[in-house]
Amino acid sequence: MGILAVFALPLLLLGISGIFYIYQTVIWLVSKSAVQNKVVVITDAISGLGKECSRVFHSGGARLVLCGRTWEKLEALYDALISVADPSTTYTPKLILLDISDIDYIQDVAKEILNCYGCVDILINNASMKVKGAVQSISLELDKKIMDANYFGPITLTKAILPNMISRRTGQIVLINSIQGKIGVPFRAAYAASKHAAVGFFDCLRAEMEEFDISVSTVNPTFICSYHHQPAPGNWEASIWKFFFRKMTYGVHPAEVAEEVLRTVSSKKQEVLMANPIPRAAVYIRTFFPEMFFAIVASGIREKLKTEQEN
Repeated sequence: MGILAVFALPLLLLGISGIFYIYQTVIWLVSKSAVQNKVVVITDAISGLGKECSRVFHSGGARLVLCGRTWEKLEALYDALISVADPSTTYTPKLILLDISDIDYIQDVAKEILNCYGCVDILINNASMKVKGAVQSISLELDKKIMDANYFGPITLTKAILPNMISRRTGQIVLINSIQGKIGVPFRAAYAASKHAAVGFFDCLRAEMEEFDISVSTVNPTFICSYHHQPAPGNWEASIWKFFFRKMTYGVHPAEVAEEVLRTVSSKKQEVLMANPIPRAAVYIRTFFPEMFFAIVASGIREKLKTEQEN
């Protein structure tokens, strides 16, 4: 009896792990099948996240239209995808030059995108521009550039593609945004403002497009990074109060976000928040206990200034 008791828990855990693994595998296969033969447009496909999204959707059998600012990098991505693809189950990606912050040319590029296959089934707005600095040190010109890249660019492209979706009464629009569309983090005012604006626009768009059976999803990860890093010795990020901000800074790997985007497209989930418990809790604290949130942020600024003075 004693031996059975010793082995019972490990066997139970092993069984649960096996069931969970099978469940995850089934969900993954279902998600991939949902994009097969679909025309998928990915902006800023040459970024870390864009490459991962391209890989995931290409392996799922989507007809990709990859957009980016640099032709050489688009060609390199094309070669990387083709080199590992099964020609019998995948389509050759189409490449389009697009600078999402160049608003004047987006309409023309949208026509070029639609000419590739005559329609767009899924539009993934991935392009983004970041800036970090105190409000008084960031010029108004740079503020406008951030808004062009993170807000006006995506909505201009979306509006250009939308009539095609409405006429067909089908389509999906995905905005890869940021947790900073939910909460503002100090020294990232312009970036947070652009992300808040984008969330507001796509929330309204979601409601308006329901009658046309067009789904709108937003995926809000913490900072997207290629690897995990630790704060340097003496860095203010190492202090205790910023446990939340440190967790946010570590962020998530592009591959994780790309897989979540695929699942979101398959399930047509309206909003996804990709964050560990600390920043996730911060979003709710900001909503229900704003004074507490502001006090924590203010104490962090004081801590930062103190650390800089000591160094």
